[in-house]
Amino acid sequence: MRSSAIVELWSDSKYVIDALEKGWAVGWRKRGWVKSDKKPALNPDLWEQLLNLVEVHELHYHWVKGHAENPFNNRCDELAGEVSGPQEEEGAAGLPDADVTGETQKEDGPQARPAVNAGNLAAVI
Repeated sequence: MRSSAIVELWSDSKYVIDALEKGWAVGWRKRGWVKSDKKPALNPDLWEQLLNLVEVHELHYHWVKGHAENPFNNRCDELAGEVSGPQEEEGAAGLPDADVTGETQKEDGPQARPAVNAGNLAAVI
């Protein structure tokens, strides 16, 4: 993204939401990636990338319960599994890519494609 945007950030991690929304991650960075309990902040490279984006964009934070049949969260779990390597999990229903037209796409089977309005940017972490 080259210019400032309104970003709807959805996560099933309360830790991620709180760290960004409550400013914990900013404090970790100021202290050299050390948390208030004097323990090192994990994954400082990833937090740095997120904080750089937060400085440019207007973020709206949303927590979603994990494993609660939310199609966007399910899709992110699927993508994370693909990135982390093969998983031995049977019966996991994958979702196709999100449609950015704002329409819900019909598919064969019980799942429908999640839709994202074309004028919005959504990040799910």
